[in-house]
Amino acid sequence: MEETWIDKWNERYSAEAFAYGEQPNNYLKEQLEKLPVGSILFPAEGEGRNAVFAAKLGWKVSAFDISMEGQKKALKLADANNVSIDYQVGELETLNYSQGQFDAIALIYAHFPADIKSQYHKNLGKYLRKGGIVIFEAFSKKHIDYLSKNENVGGPKDVASLFSIEEIRSDFANYHFIELEETEIELTEGLFHNGLGSVIRFVAQKK
Repeated sequence: MEETWIDKWNERYSAEAFAYGEQPNNYLKEQLEKLPVGSILFPAEGEGRNAVFAAKLGWKVSAFDISMEGQKKALKLADANNVSIDYQVGELETLNYSQGQFDAIALIYAHFPADIKSQYHKNLGKYLRKGGIVIFEAFSKKHIDYLSKNENVGGPKDVASLFSIEEIRSDFANYHFIELEETEIELTEGLFHNGLGSVIRFVAQKK
């Protein structure tokens, strides 16, 4: 990924305050509590709020991000909560995950650059076992309208980095969707997710 992309996230996560708070995303929390514990992967995990929550539930947690600053904050948060997480820094293709390693993958506001996002989704599927679960929440293409009214809600400012239902169905073609919706929600997550936004959420099982 471009150095400017890495620099952006290192700068955001270098502040003392947690950019998106220390509490887990509501949708992730709601869905994860329904599943039997196992091994889970958090791509683009930032400062670790969701990974730490999963570890507190008893999950064996792996996470990665391109930001060293994000890793520092995540490990600090894990330590404060008396849990351990395996958090690597790098791009997916450089990491040493095994095929079928995970029971679940959680993609929570994992907005990869537009030119690689679909390929990342497809590549991540290799590391999920057959019957494994994906939990996903991220901004939809309609979110641009919300962002124009309130920048505090956060999210990418280019439509290509946002998601549509059609893209999701294409990216996750080999999955059974347990639920899939585009909806308006009120976000209150740290400094950078505050206000009304449009998101796509889904839970899907790998066929």
